[in-house]
Amino acid sequence: MRPPLPLLPELTLIVAATQTMGIGRAGTLPWTGLRKEMAYFARVTKRVPAATLPTGGVSGDGTGGGSAAVQNAVVMGRKTWESIPPRFRPLAGRTNVVISRSGSTPQALLAPSLPTALHSLTTPALSPALGRVFIIGGAQIYASALELAQAKRVLLTRVLTEFECDTFFPVELKEGGGEWRRCGVEEMDAWVGEVVPRGKQEEGGVEYVFEMWERE
Repeated sequence: MRPPLPLLPELTLIVAATQTMGIGRAGTLPWTGLRKEMAYFARVTKRVPAATLPTGGVSGDGTGGGSAAVQNAVVMGRKTWESIPPRFRPLAGRTNVVISRSGSTPQALLAPSLPTALHSLTTPALSPALGRVFIIGGAQIYASALELAQAKRVLLTRVLTEFECDTFFPVELKEGGGEWRRCGVEEMDAWVGEVVPRGKQEEGGVEYVFEMWERE
């Protein structure tokens, strides 16, 4: 892990993965129809903690008062960006950042590398309106983020139903794994800003649980 880069924001990785940490197959999600899980993803990545809001400010989800909007950022690779249906791009209520060395994405901030993207988010033009920063995929972007000391947290939807995958999250999160600690449900609730559903969830025959892990 690299030493902290000065002034860069804290990073939270958010991911859904199988018990073998599989996250994708053939360029897309291995599962479909997890609407409640996707709604959780949207709420969490939009919600700006009250402490981040300036007096009279509003968050990206429209809460608060005044006119100075504060938004969280979602950072992703080009393949993740292109996997989002066009009608949902950019992800609403969030600053969208795409890591790519080529092409253009007029609906998002484009950067050639993760450190460059994070530095861009801390410029005077963007920093006052920046809430939390979420890394949302894919595997290479997760791996790049985990090399940074700023990567403090993983919000994991652990998919209990096994799927065949060809793409994997770069870290295995398990009890007694050393560098990462699983947080209690009250800790997760407090950070996320809502009471997270407890225990095993089920949608369309797919079972999963919500977890939060923090770097020791």
